Amino acid sequence: MAAPAYTEFEWQNERAGNGASGEKLTEVFVDLVKRIEGVRSICDLGCGNGHIAGRLNLHGYQVTGIDASRSGIRIAQRSYPSARFVEARLDQDIQQLGLPEFDLVISSDVIEHLYRPSDLVAAAYSLLKPGGQVLLGTPYHGYLKNLALAVTGRMDSHFSVLHDGGHIKFFSVKTLSQLIIAHSFEGLSFTFYGRAPWLWKNMICHARKPAS
Repeated sequence: MAAPAYTEFEWQNERAGNGASGEKLTEVFVDLVKRIEGVRSICDLGCGNGHIAGRLNLHGYQVTGIDASRSGIRIAQRSYPSARFVEARLDQDIQQLGLPEFDLVISSDVIEHLYRPSDLVAAAYSLLKPGGQVLLGTPYHGYLKNLALAVTGRMDSHFSVLHDGGHIKFFSVKTLSQLIIAHSFEGLSFTFYGRAPWLWKNMICHARKPAS
């Protein structure tokens, strides 16, 4: 059985605040969503405190956020009362929640926390209408970035194991693409955010569920 998207401890220590970097990443997500035609309904998987979901709701989208953290859902409901938020684990049968199919599923900085990242991709697929789309964001990792970390002596701090919680999966473009394609998504493209080329901080994969 997979771990929840966030335990209560991880919520308090990792996602309680968004900060300048989190705000910038939210702007990137909102901008990407606004470029996709025909989107009205959106599901945010691992919505945390509802920051991205709430921002999209303010832009007129019908947004439902899902997260395993009860405290996170409470904060989201209090902060963005016009959006819908549901407490649920990704390894549960998402269909049992009685949610409609969505035009778009988004997920930001969640998949790297999961023992079974395929749970998130499978949930996204099941929640989408035929032809629906997904935007899945996670920290970027690649050969040159890891080489730079090693040369500058920052490998241990970057991959720190000396605190509870944190990232347990580290995706490259290749491995994230393999995971998403394995769940029958198609038409993959990537947007990169932060730092210099090939040293990016985050990447966001855009893919589509087949129309039939």
